[in-house]
Amino acid sequence: MFDVEEYLRRIGCAGETAADIATLRRLQRNHLMAVPYNSAAYDLADGVQIVDLDDDEIFETSIVQGRGGACYHLNRLFHRLLRELGYDVALLAGVTAEGRDNFGTDIEHMFNRVLLDGSAWLTDVGYPGPTYVEPLLVTDAVQSQYGSRFRLVPREDGTALQRRGPATRWSVVYTFTLEPRRWSDWKELEDDFRRIVADAGRTDTREVLCGRAVADGQVFLRQRRFLTVRDGREQVRTIVDDDEHRALLARILSGDMD
Repeated sequence: MFDVEEYLRRIGCAGETAADIATLRRLQRNHLMAVPYNSAAYDLADGVQIVDLDDDEIFETSIVQGRGGACYHLNRLFHRLLRELGYDVALLAGVTAEGRDNFGTDIEHMFNRVLLDGSAWLTDVGYPGPTYVEPLLVTDAVQSQYGSRFRLVPREDGTALQRRGPATRWSVVYTFTLEPRRWSDWKELEDDFRRIVADAGRTDTREVLCGRAVADGQVFLRQRRFLTVRDGREQVRTIVDDDEHRALLARILSGDMD
């Protein structure tokens, strides 16, 4: 059963019930550290569900059990948490380059927008790649977090969220619009996922995609590619040894990254 107090305890924010930017920053950062992005938290063979999810069931799996999930699990739950804490929150849709290639839709990624004291903030606890650890203000100014810089660049099809590290160029995280969305807007993505899962010839049945925030950045594992972002600086290596791969996956999912 969805429970605000239990949710806050799970992410290390017990008693943090104010609706202000300082609290919102703690909620997002702590969430990213406490609950992993985990593509394997739910078995797609049991059926693909994006639109008509049961909040109580995914709360038990993703939060209480700490197994995490994808954007439509984690940001859906975070949306409800923020709403019940009194935030003015709306669902937003975005798309990554990979998502557009795979699904041909602009409604792929799910995240949230919060209005506070006349300002709009982007919040995201369900993205499996280098991204903002704390909410981003919707502004033309460049914003810095933990060694990374972020900017929002207008485009014909919306806005591109871009990130840059100390030794890297600007790259697009995802593109989006500020149009508020409904759960049903992800029906096309759900149908596409179902077609992919039903394809007898698919070869990505054991995809590994997980990540979480750590004290000085973020860590991610995509198949055999291990990416760390420490103080904004990226390091990538390929994990060849099976035992190391299993151990690293277990550490990311458990949060034991020391």
